[in-house]
Amino acid sequence: MADKITIFHNPRCSKSRQTMELLHENSVTPEVVEYLKTPPDYQTIDDILKMLKIEPRQLMRTGEAEYKENDLANESLSREQLIEAMVNFPKLIERPIVIKNGKAAIGRPPTAILEIL
Repeated sequence: MADKITIFHNPRCSKSRQTMELLHENSVTPEVVEYLKTPPDYQTIDDILKMLKIEPRQLMRTGEAEYKENDLANESLSREQLIEAMVNFPKLIERPIVIKNGKAAIGRPPTAILEIL
């Protein structure tokens, strides 16, 4: 049985589209989660952060208006508060994220996902 591969995908993002293309070139048909339509819950984001071995702010798109409008650069915010912000504003989540067998990679650049395939 083939290993399940999931991509948190935004079809409007060029890096996300390039990562999808790279998966298909490697004969991978991932489960696609359009995270802006179906946002991940708190536990999913927490799990992704653990797989990536990064802190919440490292998974956030700091240039987004929601980041500035919600004062998310504030260093006093807790890990939990930052994860909640990504739950409430999924646009803040860096993309694409590919997950396979308990490992994750951010497709920036898209070739970064090859190390977990």
